[in-house]
Amino acid sequence: MSRIGKKPVALPKGVTADVKGQDVKVKGPKGELSFRLVDDVSAAVEGGSIVVKARDTSQRARAMWGMSRTQVANMIKGVSEGYRENLEITGVGFKAAVQGKNLQLQLGFSHDVVFPIPAGVAIVCEKPTMIAISGIDKQLVGQTAAKIRGWREPEPYKGKGIRYAGERILRKEGKKK
Repeated sequence: MSRIGKKPVALPKGVTADVKGQDVKVKGPKGELSFRLVDDVSAAVEGGSIVVKARDTSQRARAMWGMSRTQVANMIKGVSEGYRENLEITGVGFKAAVQGKNLQLQLGFSHDVVFPIPAGVAIVCEKPTMIAISGIDKQLVGQTAAKIRGWREPEPYKGKGIRYAGERILRKEGKKK
């Protein structure tokens, strides 16, 4: 039995949910999201919350039960509060700037990296070394942050690169004479 799947997902004030068959649509002050449930689970709106249930007791149904409940909970949080991911850039001459619909990164390469900002995501650079990524879709915000971080992951000797805010980099000792 899924302990996560058993909990109903409460609908906060200002958020409405619509369940038609396997499609779950959630609408809130920040926008609208939808998700198609797998055939092994079902969902229903009951008394101000969404209840997700497994259709049978197979291993796949039990695995999809918790995953589906978490997806619905993430959608509800996204349309009510939104998601935000902060990145820090460390290194001499490394900086970022938003120009139109592109994020321009100077990361020590012979050329600037131009990253097109995907639809549904907002990117703001408060400082040249800080990038704030926000949106209502948790997966899209996290994927965008991971792609940007992937251009120059932090290295273990000096810690130069792009890292998540608050991320600790395990440092190695350099060469000894």
